[in-house]
Amino acid sequence: MTPIREILAKATPLESGFRAEIPGDWLQGRTAYGGLSSALALHAAQAIEPDLPPLRSAQVSFIGPLSGTVTVTATKLRRGRTAAFIQADIVSDAGLGFRAIFVFMAEQPSRVELAGRLDSSIAPPAPDATLYTGPDEFFTGNFNFLDMKDAAKGEAEWLRWARLRDYAGLDPMVEVLALADALPPAAFKLFGKDFVPLSSVTWIVNLLTPAPATTDGWWLLSAESQHAVNGGSSQTMMLWNADGVPIAQGMQSVAIFG
Repeated sequence: MTPIREILAKATPLESGFRAEIPGDWLQGRTAYGGLSSALALHAAQAIEPDLPPLRSAQVSFIGPLSGTVTVTATKLRRGRTAAFIQADIVSDAGLGFRAIFVFMAEQPSRVELAGRLDSSIAPPAPDATLYTGPDEFFTGNFNFLDMKDAAKGEAEWLRWARLRDYAGLDPMVEVLALADALPPAAFKLFGKDFVPLSSVTWIVNLLTPAPATTDGWWLLSAESQHAVNGGSSQTMMLWNADGVPIAQGMQSVAIFG
């Protein structure tokens, strides 16, 4: 297990980012786990412009495989009175593998307030709950999980408690992005016991709070697909904290190779 904190601590600073090593235990197949790539990119984006407001949204494209030594850079696209748009790229020997546009935006006074009924009533794992983690050579080895199978009633739906096994010292937004993609693609459930390669193509994440926080590192994740045809699946995603407060909402396009 390699904590994200350790990856960042060993990174070599560059003028507009840093150079880092993707450990083998953060790979999923031949590429880095998408949540790790997003977390590294956000870390670079946060450093490119001083006094950024909270992260409001991320628009991510998983362009190609990333492994080994990678270069993470960030560029300010525009900063206005309330919002800043920062682009972050990750490049490896195989070329450009990741690009994201992060939108940082200050809170604004507003007459509009819609709660959206997004709160969750599912209790976090008890202290004596039987948790599981993935194999050491796969990115899931960096997490603890508890499946909520009875509550995930959709044909292609995952619902799972997750936490990083070592989350100490991480920026809360970096932690959220590192976790928010930890579920398998929802369409994977449609194939039963047959293995079919799937790959995330794009990911949009909207943050619902300027200051994400939870208890004991636990976050509840959901992913559900209601449309998967012609080699593609569109899925919606949610992340709550341990108190059931909605923290992030997302949507992902997934390619199905079989």
